[in-house]
Amino acid sequence: MLRIAVPNKGALSESAAAMLSKAGYRQRSDTKDLVLVDDINNVEFYYLRPRDIAVYVGEGTLDLGITGRDMLLDSGANAEEIMALGFGASKFRFAAPANGAWTLQDLNGKRIATSYPGLLSDYLHARGISARLIHLDGAVESSIRLGVADAIADVVETGTTLRKAGLELFGDPILLSEAILVQRPQNRGDIDPLALAHLQQRLSGVIVARDYVLMDYDIPVEQVEEASALTPGLESPTISPLAKQGWVAVRVMVPAKGHQLLMDHLHDLGARGILVSELSACRL
Repeated sequence: MLRIAVPNKGALSESAAAMLSKAGYRQRSDTKDLVLVDDINNVEFYYLRPRDIAVYVGEGTLDLGITGRDMLLDSGANAEEIMALGFGASKFRFAAPANGAWTLQDLNGKRIATSYPGLLSDYLHARGISARLIHLDGAVESSIRLGVADAIADVVETGTTLRKAGLELFGDPILLSEAILVQRPQNRGDIDPLALAHLQQRLSGVIVARDYVLMDYDIPVEQVEEASALTPGLESPTISPLAKQGWVAVRVMVPAKGHQLLMDHLHDLGARGILVSELSACRL
């Protein structure tokens, strides 16, 4: 039975549970539940603090886990990323008082507040920067105003909070993070390879389903070739004859982004009865 760690709270928790549910796995109905056994799929889910997941997996206590790339690298755990999950995207950036024209070299000898000292230490060391790291668990953006730090390194989504605190970003992103599936390298031979393959296939199917929609339309036979060029699908469109003489029905997967424009082009070409359906999962 696969033992998988799932975030029990925080930004990744809800999306991770939704993804697993779409992939066909049972998920807890009560947020106080710490363990859930899915007998049908032969999986046990353990709901843990996101920052602790890489540690549990790295110690071999659990087989797999869903956490953030930033948390994995910060933990220093003996775990490795085996799959990006396509949600929870964020950037780890430096910020300092606005109008200071800071550069990376300006951080030498300075105090930097962060919630990710392990990750930041490795980054600075690799670039020959010597700075004092101040470990804070939250509200890092307040540390400069309170005199605790000269600059900060924090996870940024829009940057609005930093701007309100009178800070501005500088330098290249330290890390581009997102939710990932992690595994302990030494556990590769201990996990049922078929069970792991099925899990990854299911999760991949949910990821693909986010980016595509299913499109159905009717079109005259003489326009099929041109319509197929607009909607080639992943392999090829499914084309079926209609009772109406000289017409066919087409079913095809198309990118979700821009599908309205595609509907315009198909309608101009003579297609009618154009329908679009969202996908919850697929298997390619």
